[in-house]
Parts: sequence; C-alpha cells; structure tokens
Amino acid sequence: MHVDIWSDVVCPWCYIGKRRFEAAVARLDDLEVDVTYRPFQLDPGAPIGSTMPAVDAYSRKFGGPERARAIIDKVTRVAAADGLDFRLDKAKRANTHAAHRLLWWALDADHGVSQEALKERLLRAYFTEGLDVGDHAVLADLAADVGADRSVAARFLAGDGGVDEVDEQLALAGEGGITAVPTYVVADTWAIPGAQDPDVFVKALRRLADKARAS
Repeated sequence: MHVDIWSDVVCPWCYIGKRRFEAAVARLDDLEVDVTYRPFQLDPGAPIGSTMPAVDAYSRKFGGPERARAIIDKVTRVAAADGLDFRLDKAKRANTHAAHRLLWWALDADHGVSQEALKERLLRAYFTEGLDVGDHAVLADLAADVGADRSVAARFLAGDGGVDEVDEQLALAGEGGITAVPTYVVADTWAIPGAQDPDVFVKALRRLADKARAS
C-alpha cells in the first residue's frame, strides 16, 4: 500500500502526524506500507534568504502574541505526549521551497539517503534545534547527517534541480483539493486529513486495504 503524505517541514501537526502514522504502521504488520513525502507550503510567500522567529509568525497569523503563545503552548503539550520536544520559542520560520527540493532529491536512491530519514532530520532541525531550514548550507549539513555526500547535496541546492518538479507537485496539491496538512493520500485514491490518532489510522488503512483487495 502506497501513501503520499503531503506536508511541510514547519508544520507542527505534520510532525505530530508523522509520529502517529508511524505508530499505526508499526501495528499493521500484515500490511506493507511505503511512503513518499510530497510538498506543501504553509507560507509560500515567506522571503527567501531570511527568517522570522516562529513566535512572531504565529502572532501575525493568529492575531497577536497572546493568542500565539496559547497555540504554541497547546501544540507543544500535544507534541510532548507523542514523544516530541518542540522548542518553538527558538524556531526560525523560513521559506521551505529549498527543503522540499532536497526531499525530492532524496527520492533518488543513488544519493544514499532515505527520504524518510531526511524528513525526520528536517523536522527536528526546525522544531527542536532552531535551525534555518531555508539556508542551503544548513540543508546540506542535514543531508550529510543522514548519509548523503554533503558536497553533492550542496551542488544540487546551488542549481535549479527540482524547482520545476516541486512547483508541479505544489500545484498538484491545489488541484487535488489539499488545502491543509498533513494529508495522507492512499493509493492515489483515498485521503485521510489531519494528524489522526494511531487508532484512526489503523482502522482507516485496514479498511482501505480490504476495499482494495475486494475491488
């Protein structure tokens, strides 16, 4: 069963959803589930080459610092319950287009890095370590952390590889009605929206697998 997960690397519910989906898949030992991460940008207009404190970005989006702090506190508590250490007080909001290009690049097995491992590293870099996930040098370092040749990753990021492909997939998300993430698209047919509890994922994937077998 193939699942395309549409998400962004600065989306807290995408990280929480990743953990919950992984927990669900671990319980589905009778199903073979493979995943491809697809791009979505929460803030496609974010300036390239600069960052903003995530707290400020939340304040602008949600109507001020008090509301932003309440949202951050809530999502941090939820993340902790799923074993994630969110440090949004030091997170730097950046344009994520280059990060999505790198995730597209990781799909090529010749580069020696799994896309899932890179996705995990990018999420931890943003949510826990406060790194700039829009900076090419940082991205090359993160690719190297999960087994890629840093110089190869850096050369890729310096060029225009993956730009058209990522843009096409971003457009495809819009055409497919994906307006919020995470969204899990199973076998190009069924969509599961949101960071569902593992039980919900287990039931949905079993039901969809049974339906596919019967068709």
